[in-house]
Amino acid sequence: MDLDFAKTGGLIPAIIQDFESGRVLMVGFMNEESFAKTVETGCAVFYSRSRNKLWMKGESSGHTLVVKSIQTDCDKDCVLLQVEAKGPGVCHVGYESCFFRTLDGAEWKVTEAQTYDPNQVYGGK
Repeated sequence: MDLDFAKTGGLIPAIIQDFESGRVLMVGFMNEESFAKTVETGCAVFYSRSRNKLWMKGESSGHTLVVKSIQTDCDKDCVLLQVEAKGPGVCHVGYESCFFRTLDGAEWKVTEAQTYDPNQVYGGK
């Protein structure tokens, strides 16, 4: 599908955006295999840099990301996935979005409430 994985060392950033609200929910990374699986399954699949393996968002939590559209940037080295998030949140620490902190002066402040208890979802990991 002609994306430039080589330029960025085999992984490209994948920006995940709610297809209705436009809110950015998270940023993940994809290699060629995870991108192909995303297209094939219709659910977001990423490459975990820490675990060195593919992972489908929601495989542990059930909070999957159903892909509504995929776009790429002008250099074809980044993708934007517009998704329908299934579940109360995308962030593994219990928030709707991974972007729940706002810079206030020189300090990061949590600016929204958690939408679920991650200990109940992930078993206290």
